[in-house]
Amino acid sequence: MEPKYKRVIIKLSGEAMSGSVGHGINTSTVKSICEQIKEVFELGVEIAIVVGGGNFWRGRSGEGMDKSTADYMGMLATVINALGLQDVLEEMGVPVRVQTAIEMKQIAEPYIRRKAIRHLEKRRIVIFASGTGNPFFTTDTTAALRAAEIDAEIILLAKSIDAVYDSDPLINPNAKRYTELTYIEVLNKGLKVMDSTATSLCMDNHIPILVFGLDDPKNILRAIMGEKIGTIIQEV
Repeated sequence: MEPKYKRVIIKLSGEAMSGSVGHGINTSTVKSICEQIKEVFELGVEIAIVVGGGNFWRGRSGEGMDKSTADYMGMLATVINALGLQDVLEEMGVPVRVQTAIEMKQIAEPYIRRKAIRHLEKRRIVIFASGTGNPFFTTDTTAALRAAEIDAEIILLAKSIDAVYDSDPLINPNAKRYTELTYIEVLNKGLKVMDSTATSLCMDNHIPILVFGLDDPKNILRAIMGEKIGTIIQEV
């Protein structure tokens, strides 16, 4: 069976890398995620990854701090996660390049769109770190922006929750689960899938978003193969 998608962006939250610990990098959790990424990679899918940094720092954590400074600190946290992912994937024999929106040439390449696409064509995974390089933009927006730039067919939004709900299912046992949504519905209902900037960017560029849970790492493969999991957000 052939994969449904040829080129994808996987958006991993920082929390996904911390596993049940809730902070830092949980090596066994990251290894499990990377094993599934490798399996997908070996099917011939071109993979780019955008990683968050919430397991180390969130911009909103800097209460009383200048917002720009707090956001820049969060960008540095994403670089830590990107290097951790790179290390585990390379240990598995998968070629990886990390590109950062903030230049730090001793440890990673600067983000260059044409170079990123060339890496993908040459069968390398590309990890995009340090967000967009600008404060006030989330890594969700980074995923939407990079997906548009590299012509990704879909954003796979790997979360700690298995789909989109109308409220927090951990608090409300009667929360309604969605299997399909449009971009406008996400914006109008105020659903906390991605921030509104990211959702609007995906809508403007016709990039579908598949939200699914990482409780079962096999879900990455299922998503790539086109199985109906999680919540798909797209045009009607």
